[in-house]
Amino acid sequence: MKIAQENKNDVVICKIDGEINISTSPELRKFFDNLVQNKTKKIILDFTSLSYIDSSGLATLIELLQRIKKIDGKFYICNMSDKIKNIFEITKLHKLFEVFENQELALNKF
Repeated sequence: MKIAQENKNDVVICKIDGEINISTSPELRKFFDNLVQNKTKKIILDFTSLSYIDSSGLATLIELLQRIKKIDGKFYICNMSDKIKNIFEITKLHKLFEVFENQELALNKF
């Protein structure tokens, strides 16, 4: 898994490439620890290049969402493939997260 960070105004966009799984979830958690410590309140996860996510990855995203809410932040997801979208729908997580078709729509929500 690779994470590319891009800043647009006060929004941090994280493009995740590869898989979020039991092996990579700690790396993702560490990356977001830094964002939360820096009081980053507007985050977009861009899943354009995400090929797979397992239950530990989903748990990490839920944890991040809870942490961002504690600092009155917002956290959106965009560009999900049909495969990833299906996982979110099966687990009902599409009701927990705000998911957008593209980055522009997510940016406009802030």
